[in-house]
Amino acid sequence: MDKKTTSWVAYLTIIGWIVAYLAGDKEGAKFYLNQALIIWLGIVCLYAASIILVFIPILGWLAAWSANIFLFVCWIIGLINAINQEEKELPLIGQIRILK
Repeated sequence: MDKKTTSWVAYLTIIGWIVAYLAGDKEGAKFYLNQALIIWLGIVCLYAASIILVFIPILGWLAAWSANIFLFVCWIIGLINAINQEEKELPLIGQIRILK
């Protein structure tokens, strides 16, 4: 896969990220792979935390919904940036580097 295909496939699903990482242009799309990985790890962590947050009335529900909306918006922004090949960092979480 070329850089552009690798970058947007990484945002589709966690399986898409794994395929993009293993079969794609890792060096060319490293920025997008890192941004997508941060979003997917955030979704997994939020899912785990939601199990606890649902037992906290109102405040827990609001926290879970806010985090879900934030990650969804970041996912949309990241996907659009990957399709347009613009290396813009995501809001709040864009400076986190997992892949070196």
